[in-house]
Amino acid sequence: MKLLEQIDLNSLPNHVAIIMDGNGRWAEKRGKLRTFGHENSMNSVIDSINSCKELGISYITLYVFSSENWNRPKKEIDDLIHLFHEKLKHSLEEIHNKNVKIIVIGEIKKFPIMIQDKLLFFIKKTKNNTSITLVLAISYGSREEILRATKIIAKKVYFGELSLKDINFSSFQNYLYTTNKIPDVDLIIRTSGEQRISNFLLWQSAYAELYFTNILWPDFRKKDFFEAIINYQKRKRRFGKVL
Repeated sequence: MKLLEQIDLNSLPNHVAIIMDGNGRWAEKRGKLRTFGHENSMNSVIDSINSCKELGISYITLYVFSSENWNRPKKEIDDLIHLFHEKLKHSLEEIHNKNVKIIVIGEIKKFPIMIQDKLLFFIKKTKNNTSITLVLAISYGSREEILRATKIIAKKVYFGELSLKDINFSSFQNYLYTTNKIPDVDLIIRTSGEQRISNFLLWQSAYAELYFTNILWPDFRKKDFFEAIINYQKRKRRFGKVL
């Protein structure tokens, strides 16, 4: 039986998030620099987007660059920024042509203005696209996101713009990068065999199912995405309740 035939189209996750791990190791296995892995990761991105479109999954979030990634060696960071500059426009244009809406979360102001401008351009260009929504987590860290939201709320309370009684889960979410416009994550996929969530969407993934695969990100293809969905559908989501 084909993988697609094993998927129940009436029991799909609404929001899948992917920790795209293993680019560096993929390159090193081939005797190349780590950035070679990043350069060869776009096919996996496109396959994942196409998988969501084919199945009818509305949201996909990709962990592109974490806030902790800034602590990597300067040479690697410089190479990544150069790669972003060289490949970003073509990659996002390809995604736009698939009628995908692009949203960016994270501290993108830490990047050079030329990269910021490209990201903002495609956010605006794709805002009316209607296929699926692609959320790019760039210079993103969930602890920083929650701390930022807390500071904004504290300031509003201090100046009398917000009352303590009005602070609840829903109102708090309005101050996260994702606000209330992006639904909570149903499934987190992490490639490369590592089994941790690395400061990724901590608030939004409170009840997410976790799926870990040994496949390195540049090798991740549609069949691997489908296998993750099949595994997800075998689970019983309890949301803290007893079933």
